[in-house]
Amino acid sequence: MKSSLAPGMRLMTSFSRDSWYRGFILFLTFLFYTAYHLSRKPISIVKSELHRNCSALIPPADLNISNNATWCDWAPFDQDNYNTLFGVLDNSFLVAYAIGMFFSGIFGERLPLRYYLSIGMLLSGLFTVLFGLGYYWNIHSLWYYAFIQVMNGLVQTTGWPSVVTCVGNWFGKGKRGFIMGIWNSHTSVGNILGSLIAGVFVSSAWGMSFIVPGLIIASTGILCFFFLVEKPEDVNCSAPNHHCDQEGNEEEPVLQNPSNTDTTSYGACSISTETSEAREEQAEAISFIGALSIPGVVEFSLCLLFAKLVSYTFLYWLPLYISKVAHFEAKEAGDMSTLFDVGGIVGGIMAGLVSDYTGGRATTCGFMLLAAAPMLFLYNSIGQRSFGTTVGMLLVCGGLVNGPYALITTAVSADLGTHESLRGNSRALSTVTAIIDGTGSIGAAVGPLLAGLISPTGWNNVFYMLISADILACLFLSRLVYKEVQGWCGRCFPVRG
Repeated sequence: MKSSLAPGMRLMTSFSRDSWYRGFILFLTFLFYTAYHLSRKPISIVKSELHRNCSALIPPADLNISNNATWCDWAPFDQDNYNTLFGVLDNSFLVAYAIGMFFSGIFGERLPLRYYLSIGMLLSGLFTVLFGLGYYWNIHSLWYYAFIQVMNGLVQTTGWPSVVTCVGNWFGKGKRGFIMGIWNSHTSVGNILGSLIAGVFVSSAWGMSFIVPGLIIASTGILCFFFLVEKPEDVNCSAPNHHCDQEGNEEEPVLQNPSNTDTTSYGACSISTETSEAREEQAEAISFIGALSIPGVVEFSLCLLFAKLVSYTFLYWLPLYISKVAHFEAKEAGDMSTLFDVGGIVGGIMAGLVSDYTGGRATTCGFMLLAAAPMLFLYNSIGQRSFGTTVGMLLVCGGLVNGPYALITTAVSADLGTHESLRGNSRALSTVTAIIDGTGSIGAAVGPLLAGLISPTGWNNVFYMLISADILACLFLSRLVYKEVQGWCGRCFPVRG
């Protein structure tokens, strides 16, 4: 009697070769960008250790204390303007990141992504480790740490345009928001892991809070070099369709030259696979001005500027805020701040799911940004009253703040980078992604800087700034929201001739 195939093997063989490759690339790029964010997070955790309330601690017997309030601080952050100095470190990274991002997309479209990502992660690991070695080398120069942050900001720009381009190459528009919403949780997962890893070492030897994440991202760079596949055609897989009909479904491709193409089923969509010669004729890298002229790029870029301002202010200042306002220790504040990122995971997935179902990327973002403003006010007003309130408010605020940010930097960027006006040329993905995220990174640089300057006047003023930024982000999408709503009304109430 012939034995039946084991259930596990039956499940595995039910997926096509294309599906296995797509799943593998999704997992691999998820891992890569988790490492990028994991290596950025330690600075926010270590801040509360570099400047502490030393008067509450007992100094070692052999220590000659000249100032009882700052003996345990790490110079030069033992000064009264320590918040400003922390702002310098944040902006050294973020300004370099914002400037570098506009060039990174151009390089990313003209260089092999596998090499570009691998070198970027190895260099990022190097500079992250060098920051941590400042502890062991007893370095107290602000310029040393600022220079490391600038270099790290520049090399980290290799990450985002590359991974979005790679995922965009492998996945068409069908369910892109949902798939990328789940995939984009790497940002929050990286923040959470970075917080937890840094928290393990922050109170004993804060240098290790940087060294361990640096080694992790360097390791993923090696993994990238050996395993990343940039495009489906590189392994003879079928390429996805990047265009939708008016109802938001993927269109079947029009085959202009049947001898050069064939079609393969991918889910419910038809996929066109062209020969490499036909693709090479189309694959021209888009110019910077050409990318800006794609409808929606400018609006979403300006929206992301303010949305990312809010998100990155929380990324860099939330642990310190919790430590100062709720009086938690550095490790506890870092652990508590991860709840904001947990909410961000749920928010990103929900934003992608809703935008796929409705076809309204801009409307989904606008609604969440509008809802985030009053929730930020409530968090600052009542968020520290009890443990349960703190947990609930952090989760809700994280979802509403990071949901639009996640949707714009993933599904929206991929949609615009494969816009129908490009006539099938998907090589604009990297440049469009870099423009959108680069503009957003300007906000990411300004937000933490403003927080450092405003926080001495009171945390209330910091939250007023964040609320204003959310409202401005929503306003920049108003034209696109109007067009989406108009389209829905036109389908629900068609004009009869």
